[in-house]
Amino acid sequence: MKSLQQILFFFLVVYQTTFSQWFQQTSGTSHWLWGVSFTDANNGTAVGEVGTILRTTDGGDNWVSQTSGTTNHLLGVSFTDVNNRTAVGGNGTILRTTDGGDNWVSQSSGTTNHLSGVSFTDANNGTVIGQYGTILRTTNGGASFVEEDQIGDIPIAFSLSDNFPDPFNSTTTISIQIRKAGKTMLSIYNLLGIEVARIIDNQYVATGEHFIQWDASDYASGIYLIKLTVDNESVI
Repeated sequence: MKSLQQILFFFLVVYQTTFSQWFQQTSGTSHWLWGVSFTDANNGTAVGEVGTILRTTDGGDNWVSQTSGTTNHLLGVSFTDVNNRTAVGGNGTILRTTDGGDNWVSQSSGTTNHLSGVSFTDANNGTVIGQYGTILRTTNGGASFVEEDQIGDIPIAFSLSDNFPDPFNSTTTISIQIRKAGKTMLSIYNLLGIEVARIIDNQYVATGEHFIQWDASDYASGIYLIKLTVDNESVI
């Protein structure tokens, strides 16, 4: 019995070791990657900051950079076959390719809201989601998008999104959305309520979405609060 238990234990360890591993792959970029989609075991696309698009046709052993034509951050990608793909991102960005990513074409979303997710069930039917409860729907491959009705209150002036990555080691990116330009402060507080950093100091910030990177390498590890103030109105 003891021998049988040892054999079973050995089998389980070998099984978990063999079939439950993640292997690090080389992306070839230092840009943050925020979205990925695979149609099969070999063909996949990853997207990230400043318009980064990477493609693999061998399961990720090799990633090739593609030209997106945008510097907006790309946060989501979806495709239903090796040719038809859609990527979404900041400032209402929607990109479409029908040739596997050799050419990416900008599509009109009808919004400047930050778009963070996309899903297509086939080459024509897809849904895009984003900030302020935005939901966009297309039935023609993105030639046109229709905005779905939103439920609840929509922020009018400004908002503060979760930082990413979270948690983080040394640097993190903070996303703020300004719908009405004004004098802006962006501050970091510790849990004692003490301001430890001021990233934006009473500066005029234009309308739109802004990504601000905070380098916290000189600060003690812990939990910090982010406070955004626009024209004397604040949100944490």
